[in-house]
Amino acid sequence: MAEATTEIRPNVTVTDAGPSRKKLTIEIPAEAVSGQMEDSFDTLMVEAQLPGFRKGRAPRRLIERRFGDTLRRETKARLVADAYGKAVEEHKLKVLGDPVSPELDKIELEIGKPFSFEVEVEVVPEFTLPDLKGIKVRKPLIEVKDEMVQAELDRICVNEGTLEERDAPEPGDYLTGRATMTLEDGTEIYDIRGAVVQVPPPEREGRGMILGVMVDDLGKQLGLPKPGQKATITTTGPKNHELERVRNARLTMTFEVERADRIVPASPDAISLAMGFGTVDALKDEIRSRLFDRATVQQQVAMRQQIARHLARTVKMDLPERLTANQAERNLARRKMELAYRGIDPQHVEEQVADMRNASNEAAANELKLLFILHTIAEQLNVGVTEGEVNARIAQIAASRGVRPEKLRQELLQSGQAGTIYQQIREHKTLDALLADAEITEMPAEEYNKLVESEGLDA
Repeated sequence: MAEATTEIRPNVTVTDAGPSRKKLTIEIPAEAVSGQMEDSFDTLMVEAQLPGFRKGRAPRRLIERRFGDTLRRETKARLVADAYGKAVEEHKLKVLGDPVSPELDKIELEIGKPFSFEVEVEVVPEFTLPDLKGIKVRKPLIEVKDEMVQAELDRICVNEGTLEERDAPEPGDYLTGRATMTLEDGTEIYDIRGAVVQVPPPEREGRGMILGVMVDDLGKQLGLPKPGQKATITTTGPKNHELERVRNARLTMTFEVERADRIVPASPDAISLAMGFGTVDALKDEIRSRLFDRATVQQQVAMRQQIARHLARTVKMDLPERLTANQAERNLARRKMELAYRGIDPQHVEEQVADMRNASNEAAANELKLLFILHTIAEQLNVGVTEGEVNARIAQIAASRGVRPEKLRQELLQSGQAGTIYQQIREHKTLDALLADAEITEMPAEEYNKLVESEGLDA
């Protein structure tokens, strides 16, 4: 009997319900409903054991009275899942996310009657790709100047420096303590011990980060609290924060200082010896080589970004609204991985991610738009990713962070970000394939950077 009911296909009507959204009106025939219900009762009759009756001997009316509601809910869930799956398959829908059906819980299943329900789903948007050959791209020429080498050496000295505990902090010092974030209704979002906040140095003009949120007047609100003192900071939640309830919400953050420290940079001579170089000049030569490798990556990134901007600007599509609203966390994960690939140090990665949380909704939508475009082009060009390429990328990022590849791999697996590496490589290979057919014009790096700045673009 069960085999006969599974062959009965639902009646499905698909209509547009908005941008990249479809409404599925599904009717499961009465005979399928009855067949599934009878099968469920027949199975339960054999398995059920009620007080006063041997197993499988209880009357059907008692079985229905005792288990009827549960049986109908379970049967309804199976019928809906089966019918929905067949509808998606039959109409070849490329569904994104979970279906939505607010009224489904209110509809009762009845033997002998058809069962009708509606669901709305978001689907991959339809769009037309532009001509992918001859895209105009500017190529900044690589240069590593002495001042760039010195700046990197200074950064290494700071990173390898020692902490000098202070009774009273000054701008640029680091505060360690307990940080909390609460919403206007008192809901606590974070309560983190051992949180670190830098008192904004003068060049930041008061701007700083706390609990992953960039605050324009952090210096003014934070002040210069000593250990044992508490500061309160209020701000508006970033519009693209990973947590939806934080977006555009009124936030109150408290920071109870436990200690204040100033970083005392290590000397170049000490760093040279610690890193196995005989002289500072030898260390600088190594730094110059690293910066050249990093500049090569940055050069490729700059050209890929131009291709990406061209695609985002020329392709027209209606984005799915719900998915766009929920894209923030994925965007930030992709951004973190991209910055790590470019060799940006972890502190600056977190600062750039904090800025991205404040990015416009349009910027977030463009990220999602580009994801669809590159996925489509990758399929069209048959772009694949090998395990060796994934291992090489992990090793590259690990080297830039100064950690072992195995440690980074474990971190990616634990955080669920391993797939982001695969996606990053596939997107890069797709953009590189388009670059191979692009119209490229070389220019000095300084000229390119001025051009980028004048156009207000991300370098």
